[in-house]
Amino acid sequence: MKLIDAKKDHYRKLAHEQGYRSRAAYKLKEINKSYRIIGPGSHVLDLGCAPGGWSQVAQKISGNQGKVLGIDTSFVEDIPNVKIIQRDIEELTIIDEIMEYFGKKADSVICDLSPQVSGNWSVDHAIQISLNYSAVKIMEKVLEKKGNALFKIFDGEYSSEFYEFLKKKFIKTKLTKPKASRKPSSELYCICLLYTSDAADE
Repeated sequence: MKLIDAKKDHYRKLAHEQGYRSRAAYKLKEINKSYRIIGPGSHVLDLGCAPGGWSQVAQKISGNQGKVLGIDTSFVEDIPNVKIIQRDIEELTIIDEIMEYFGKKADSVICDLSPQVSGNWSVDHAIQISLNYSAVKIMEKVLEKKGNALFKIFDGEYSSEFYEFLKKKFIKTKLTKPKASRKPSSELYCICLLYTSDAADE
């Protein structure tokens, strides 16, 4: 994005004014307003949490009775009332740390994972979808029955296959593109409601 465009970016300006670390915060706020993926008191796992915008929103929604755990390979500055773990989600020990922090299964898993963009869309898309499959492996271990999830998807060759994969695990799924997403962006968000016990037992 050119600097002149960034200055005109409504959501970037809002994020700066309201103390959010990224404009992505407004994507989660908009989606959650319609679908209530996170509610008061929710225990929320945020995968790919850097720089922290989604974790900030999740904490405000879940409130003092909730818990938010953010995981990312990148360093994330401390967020009040949010635990951050700097770790690769493919490390098997991460499951134990998640469960230990929450003390029970999570109510919501939100995933904004993205690779280091190379400029080759086919490669970036394939890597991003692969990251999502890794996130699902964690979700299957830590998400409560009837819990909710949200996944960012780079739209492309493998996105339909991944969406169908998620549909088998939830009672209701939907693809959306929030207003806060930039118009040229090919990112979609998969809303997943009511995780099923059959999926958890697979």
